[in-house]
Parts: sequence; structure tokens; C-alpha cells
Amino acid sequence: MESFPVINMENLNGEKRAITMDKIKDACENWGFFELVNHGIPPEFMDTVERMTKGHYRKCMDQRFRELVASKGLENVQTEVHDLDWESTFHLKHLPLSNISQVPDLEDDYRKVMKEFAVKLEKLAEELMDLLCENLGLEKGYLKKAFHGSNGPNFGTKVSNYPPCPKPELIKGLRAHTDAGGVILLFQDDKVSGLQLLKDGQWVDVPPMRHSIVVNLGDQIEVITNGKYKSVLHRVVAQTDGNRMSIASFYNPGSDAAIYPAPALMESKAEEASKAAYPKFVFEDYMKLYAALKFQAKEPRFQAMKAMESSPNLEPIATA
Repeated sequence: MESFPVINMENLNGEKRAITMDKIKDACENWGFFELVNHGIPPEFMDTVERMTKGHYRKCMDQRFRELVASKGLENVQTEVHDLDWESTFHLKHLPLSNISQVPDLEDDYRKVMKEFAVKLEKLAEELMDLLCENLGLEKGYLKKAFHGSNGPNFGTKVSNYPPCPKPELIKGLRAHTDAGGVILLFQDDKVSGLQLLKDGQWVDVPPMRHSIVVNLGDQIEVITNGKYKSVLHRVVAQTDGNRMSIASFYNPGSDAAIYPAPALMESKAEEASKAAYPKFVFEDYMKLYAALKFQAKEPRFQAMKAMESSPNLEPIATA
């Protein structure tokens, strides 16, 4: 098995740029995942995010999770559990409106740090989207504009902890799924592993690496690229030892953004006119469907959206 793709972003600024862009292209086409190093977010700042996130879990969430496990009898299950995950989570919204000031139990310093982290990740996501545009032969800014809708993108963070699990063979940390949205940036624990992706029919570990950001592509990127880049099934395997931290930030289209394959990536005018493999839809409609079908295959979701197509006059995205 070839090694998991690691992209050194410093190499985009010199004679290694072409090779690095090729690495990103290969990762997008063949993995749907890659890991970024030297991405511009200071290591000391990431250490602060990690320390505060783990401290918040110990102080505010660990006991609640234990009580939940006890109430559902999960420590003594004898058969595989298919309807829940061994994870403790909370969600932060950043764009179009932040909810950080309303989320309970967060200390002020932690709120401030997570707000600052979100700004850095938003910038990184938009930088990545322009690199994808460059590799795809799309105009700079195409993906950002495709995501914009009337109020800009949706951007939020899922903060998860995966505590030690007594029966990891029976309960997944997080069941297999593809991500519904656009570009996902993950700051994961560098000591406790568990994230895996499906490649060529085999589950492959996403290696923990200190101060890296793991990137994966969601269903919307697959649609806009007309399948040139694909969202990939991934899961979290619970561990018997160690508490795994996961901070996943989702740069997604705006709720009313019209999503459809970029005309420049269609094989022919005939495909553009009538035979596109991927549907046209409004992102919010896709999310409503996804909420009920997250842990099922993505293809029926695309087919369902294709059946719902009722807006033949979706305008091409202006990039001028």
C-alpha cells in the first residue's frame, strides 16, 4: 500500500511548487484525504487549542459521557451496536453567524482561542480551495463563489472526544460515512489513533502527526468537480486505551447555494445539457436528506437529489 499523502505547504513557495501541486492533485483524485504540514497555523497555538480542548472535556464532559454510557448499558453490550457512536461532542458555528458566545460551559479563554482558530482555519480552507481550482483548471475563486449563496459559506466545528472503549469490536467511535459538505479540516490527536478511510476496499489508518491538519473532501466537491475528486468513506475505530481528541471544521456551501457540476468540467456539451451524472440542487435540501441517511451510501443521495431537480435555470457562477 502506498503511503498516506503528506503535503508540505512551504514547498508551494519555491521550485518544488509543481511537484507539490501534483501531490495535491493525486491525493484529491486517489485518496480524498491528505495531511498538511507547515500550513501556517503556529504549533504553539495548536498546543493551546489541544490543551484547552482536553481540559474542557475532563472538566465538563467526561462525567456526562460516563453517565450516558451507564444509562444505555453500553459497557456490557454483547452484540454489535449499529445506531450510536462512542463519542462525546459539541458543535460551534462560525459562519454566517457565530454561536460561540452561547455554547454553555466554555471558559472565556477557550471561547477566544476557538474563535481565533476558526479564523485561521477559514483562511486555510479558502487557500486550499484555490489550489484545487488551479489543479482543476477552474478560475481562481470558482469554488469559493460556488459555495457563497446569498450569505456566504456555512463554517462550523465539531469538537469530539473518543474515550477508552471496553468493546471496540462492537461499538464504533464513529460509523462509516462520507461528509456531506465541502472541505473538512481536522486537527486530531497525535498520540491516540482511530481515524480510517476506505481505499481500494481496505481500511487505511490516517496517521496521527503532531501539528498537522488532515484534509478531506465532502460530497459537494464531488458534485462540483463532476466526480474528478470524490468524497471517501471514513470511520473512527474506538480504542481500549487513551482518549482521542478530534476537532473537525467544515467549510460548507451556504444554505441557499446552488450546487451543480462546473460546466468547464463536463465532458461535452451534451453532458452539460442533459446527461450529467451528478444532480443540481440547493445545499440545504441535500443536508435535509443527509441528516436521515448519513451512514448510508452517498450514491442514493445523489440519485434522490437528481429526481428532485426542478430548477433548470440555475445560472453559471460568475467569477469576474
